[in-house]
Amino acid sequence: MNPTPLRVLVADERSRELDELEQLLAGLGHLVTARAIALEALDRAIADEQPDIAIVKVDDDEEHALALIEEIVEGASCPVVALRETSDPDFVGVAAELGVHAFVHPISAEAVHAAIEIARRRHAETEELEETVGQLESALERRAVIERAKGMLMERHGIDEQEAFELLRRSARSSNRKVLDLSRSVTEGVALPR
Repeated sequence: MNPTPLRVLVADERSRELDELEQLLAGLGHLVTARAIALEALDRAIADEQPDIAIVKVDDDEEHALALIEEIVEGASCPVVALRETSDPDFVGVAAELGVHAFVHPISAEAVHAAIEIARRRHAETEELEETVGQLESALERRAVIERAKGMLMERHGIDEQEAFELLRRSARSSNRKVLDLSRSVTEGVALPR
């Protein structure tokens, strides 16, 4: 059903449930590379197998399932899907807050397949957004350093903003440094020649 087999970590408090889930995933063309019942086994499974996706089957012990979800979200860099035979809006809300990317109820091969696709896409979008945010924060930080340096030069030398920037550029060129690096030096108290 899936052209690219995924490496899947499955987690549940019941071993028998994991067997059934593994069969369902095999039917979808995926490979279960790690199984976890206890929280202690999760860290090792995540580190050893580096799964493409994690699926947590929720049975009676909601607290245990939520602990599994939380541990996977914190320790793995993959999307997480929660499966449950019964509906519970409170559980879904808490699981979503913890970072679950998709929820399946009732459990069927088609629903699991769809949830995996949705979870993978949402996870990829989230990673892309986090990367963009990081780049924007870095650009903003660089801009702030240059602005602080210009302000200090304006005050020190009694010049306007354009002249301060030109002074930074000229000094950077003459010392074969980047404007940002020179701006950092200025904010640390290093004086530039006028």
